[in-house]
Amino acid sequence: MSRPKVLLIYTGGTIGMVADARSGALQAVNLDHLEEQVPELLHMGIALETVAFGTPIDSSDMHPEHWVRIASIIGERYADFDGFVVLHGSDTMAYTASALSFLLENLAKPVILTGSQLPLGTIRTDGKENLLTAIEIAAAKENGKPMVAEVAVYFEYSLYRGNRTVKVHAERFEAFRSPNWPVLAEAGTHIRYDRSALLPARNGPLKVHAHMDNGVGVISLFPGIRAGAVRAQLADPGLKAAVLQTFGSGNGPTDADFLKALHQARERGIVLVNVTQCVGGRVEQGRYQTSRALAEMGVVSGQDLTTEAAITKLMFLLGQGMAAEDVMQRMGTPLCGELSLP
Repeated sequence: MSRPKVLLIYTGGTIGMVADARSGALQAVNLDHLEEQVPELLHMGIALETVAFGTPIDSSDMHPEHWVRIASIIGERYADFDGFVVLHGSDTMAYTASALSFLLENLAKPVILTGSQLPLGTIRTDGKENLLTAIEIAAAKENGKPMVAEVAVYFEYSLYRGNRTVKVHAERFEAFRSPNWPVLAEAGTHIRYDRSALLPARNGPLKVHAHMDNGVGVISLFPGIRAGAVRAQLADPGLKAAVLQTFGSGNGPTDADFLKALHQARERGIVLVNVTQCVGGRVEQGRYQTSRALAEMGVVSGQDLTTEAAITKLMFLLGQGMAAEDVMQRMGTPLCGELSLP
């Protein structure tokens, strides 16, 4: 019986760094000799191959072009591997995971993103366990079929749906949460999967999309926000869509000038999507007077989308050259488990 094959894709981030024994300065690990840092890899019974971006990217410098590049690597090697692990900085991991879920249409194999809060070479690193378990999940099968057939994030003993994930802590090892969807798996002495939470395997050949349009903005509401500031943000000539981070279940100011700024943007064809600022919960647009005007002017309810998923889904849909009306319709339709219908 042949060993499962996993492709490790290193984009950058703390997990791929080791400290120099003398100076303590961080430097990129040599992936060809990764087993020197993680000798447990030699005993996993998994055939592991690696590919790295020529220059490691700090996740704060991640760009839609990099998401397309990762998706392209997976598409080119898709038939050769049972699963894929993407090593990535934690700061923008939820954005990349969300973007990949849209770019990899009909994905039927695991794509697991992981990283660490501390470099591999440090004594208390969380990187070793994250790496080993992510690889194990990427290789896992049941009755010859992958246990996971979607883009997911593995961090500190938990596996989350990629487009449901948010980073909630800058220092703790438990850096991520999936507030509106159950954890897909938990790793203890065994890896226990929640089969009811996993996406079913999709039919049809993998289709890798190659276009993302970053003509998207974010407007985070706060008490006292000036209509002029909102109008200025929405006046960007390259803007095609904006995510409104609203209060509670999708509420915003009823100030006439504020609403007029939004209405003028809608009249120019700008797509507006309403998501909540809260870590968990969903938008119920029109439930209260403070969101009724948004619904009436054609602001799209983001339902229980995360901000990261809303932004990347807009970039993806706009990248397909869709008209504004089509983008608005598709934003309310689940594509790959990113939102739950009421």
